[in-house]
Amino acid sequence: MKNIAVILAGCGVFDGSEINEVVLTLLHIEKNNAQYQCFAPDIEQYHTINHITGEEIAQPRNVLVESARITRGNIKSLAELDVTQFDALIVPGGFGVAKNLSDFAINGTNAKVNEAVLSACKAFADAKKATGYMCIAPALLPFIYHKPQLTIGNDSDTAEALSTLGAEHVECKVNDIVIDKSNKLVTTPAYMLAQSIMDADAGIDKLVRNVLAMS
Repeated sequence: MKNIAVILAGCGVFDGSEINEVVLTLLHIEKNNAQYQCFAPDIEQYHTINHITGEEIAQPRNVLVESARITRGNIKSLAELDVTQFDALIVPGGFGVAKNLSDFAINGTNAKVNEAVLSACKAFADAKKATGYMCIAPALLPFIYHKPQLTIGNDSDTAEALSTLGAEHVECKVNDIVIDKSNKLVTTPAYMLAQSIMDADAGIDKLVRNVLAMS
């Protein structure tokens, strides 16, 4: 049975992982007769957002602890991830990817990726293992691969920033994927474009199936 590592960034679209994307990812991994282990860095998240009002609240939270809410506690610190034990990697989106796993949401083309996250993702790239990134998570890819082909949908500002960082951006519909065969890399827009969980599901389904097929 194929074993997939999944890296999370907290709990909630505005300050962590996009919950629907995570749940759909895990569901499709299981539906395709594979298994998964979730990981998250044991760090304080950038900030905490009230998801009703959209306002920041003074309540520090830990990325690993928050991510555990989605996985019913079945999660490990990113420091424990051993690439040799996994066939592939998938990174769901959510603003936590651009605030906690990196600072792309704050610093754009001057962004940096958390060292532990960068090391883990590069380990899969260096081992030439299949990977999938969705929503805003492809913003990590120019730091991991040389000139990766990817999509975040059709947001021109984000696409321009990623192109500046060295990526080749391909516009993509919400129900489709972009495959970079040379890097064994699959991306899909998910909630960068999705207006419903059904919208997000179509592309995530394709992403998971193609990552597994390449692993």
